Amino acid sequence: MSLPALSYNKPKKGDDKVYLDHADELTYNQAVRPDVQILRGHVRFRYQDTSLSCDSAYFNQTRNTFKAFGHVHMRKSGGITMTCQRATYDGGMQLIQARQNVVLSQPGRSLHCDSLDYNTGTEYAHFYDGGRLVSDKTTVESHRGEYYFDTHESNFYEDVVMRSPKFTINTEHLNYNTQTELAHVIGPSVIKGKDGEIVHTEDGYYNNKTDKMELMGRSTITTKERDVEGDSLKYNKTTGDSEGFGNVKIVDKKDNRVITGNYLFYNEQTHKGEGLGNVVYVDMKNKNSLTADIIHYTDSVAIAYGRPVVKEFSEKDTLFMHSDTIRMYTYHYDTDSVYRRVLCYPNVRAYRRDVQAVCGLLVFNSKDSCMTMYEDPVTWSDERQLFGDSIKIYMNDSTVREAYVFNNAMSIELMRDKKHYNQVASREMRAFFEDGKIRRSEAIGNVLSVYFPEEEKDTSIIGLNYLETDTLRLFLSPERQLEKIWVSAPEGTLYPMTQIPPGKEKLPGFAWYDNLRPIDKYDIFRTVTKNSATRKEERRVVARPPRQVIKE
Repeated sequence: MSLPALSYNKPKKGDDKVYLDHADELTYNQAVRPDVQILRGHVRFRYQDTSLSCDSAYFNQTRNTFKAFGHVHMRKSGGITMTCQRATYDGGMQLIQARQNVVLSQPGRSLHCDSLDYNTGTEYAHFYDGGRLVSDKTTVESHRGEYYFDTHESNFYEDVVMRSPKFTINTEHLNYNTQTELAHVIGPSVIKGKDGEIVHTEDGYYNNKTDKMELMGRSTITTKERDVEGDSLKYNKTTGDSEGFGNVKIVDKKDNRVITGNYLFYNEQTHKGEGLGNVVYVDMKNKNSLTADIIHYTDSVAIAYGRPVVKEFSEKDTLFMHSDTIRMYTYHYDTDSVYRRVLCYPNVRAYRRDVQAVCGLLVFNSKDSCMTMYEDPVTWSDERQLFGDSIKIYMNDSTVREAYVFNNAMSIELMRDKKHYNQVASREMRAFFEDGKIRRSEAIGNVLSVYFPEEEKDTSIIGLNYLETDTLRLFLSPERQLEKIWVSAPEGTLYPMTQIPPGKEKLPGFAWYDNLRPIDKYDIFRTVTKNSATRKEERRVVARPPRQVIKE
């Protein structure tokens, strides 16, 4: 039988009943479909704050349910709408089950799928068999998921792909808030940026609004210029900030350097970085490294505090250097003429197998491989010690090439008997090396010399040769044996061992600083002061080093 469309009273507040507002045609047959009204043509329902229209429907007023077919269109307060091809609604559960070409929308966002269950009371929607959430310029696709209209929270599971203007995320579980635009990935996830950035994490947050990323657990960030990994990371593409916590490592592919530490920070735009806690800064291009508790660095400058150590390394040997503060400056950055200048002060101690040194201020320049020492510098090579007002040492890749001592210069060599010392004092000294062995030395200006010649057969000491001259040149064999001496207008005396005058065995200003000498790479941290027995009381007061050239 066919009846005209029925009208019902408006639902009361809190009423969960379904009301039929209109239908072009109503058919009812209790025997065929008990308690079910068959509705056709411009069908409209109302329930609470929701209305729904469709082409046809089965309406069970007793059970407070209906099934809608064809051009189903739901409208709910708050601007929520839904379209699909068919739907089932249970008024008691306030649950609508939509199927085929489902689009559930809210101002600014929409959910597209083929199978959706939506609870109009709790504002909870669940989809499966594939779906897509569109919010502004961001889309999320997954096999199944859920959305909460009141909190704007959504969860996506299985083969999740999130696409935003700046990043694409692939993960197995994604939580996303369409209002705050904060995304949380859980499980093995890959985040790819439009400029080639690749992020690997298993627990991370990404904010579409601020472009800020926080990664928990061991994570990595790979860009064209650098790779960053750590126990937790923060990254902001807009500001260029990268921040790592716990076992952090930054590999700078552009500048060929590696930085590790407990905490690292770097800004891609300002090129400024900072490291805290066991920081190691390795420059592969210039073959050196910097280790300290605190390091501040840019592309051209590195400053270290807290037990800093500089290492200049090669394939053959490594120079270890420690001082209270270390600064590294790079000049002509990004050119073929790049070179580095290192400033160390105070309490400088350096160790390499063929040379050791201590001083108050050290300057190293990689342009000419020159190391200059100020403030009571002392250097050692084998059993030879050099000191003066300042010292310059030029190095090859792994050995000393030349050494210069300026003002109040003194060279002391401990002999094989470990009792006597060959000594030369002068205004200036020069030493020239081959394969790390001294082959020629020069003393210039007010030269004083104490030399103990030896018997060739048994190396016993013959006597003491005291010499005064203006210029002295010594030529040595690769085995450090004296081959030739050249002097200018000398005045000297050879004393037999039994007739050496008291005090002639040592020159004025003699001091053997063996207690200061670093014995290995670990000894550079030792703090040592000159004791009263080895102080250079007779030496002149020296000028202060040129601190004005040390710039921040």
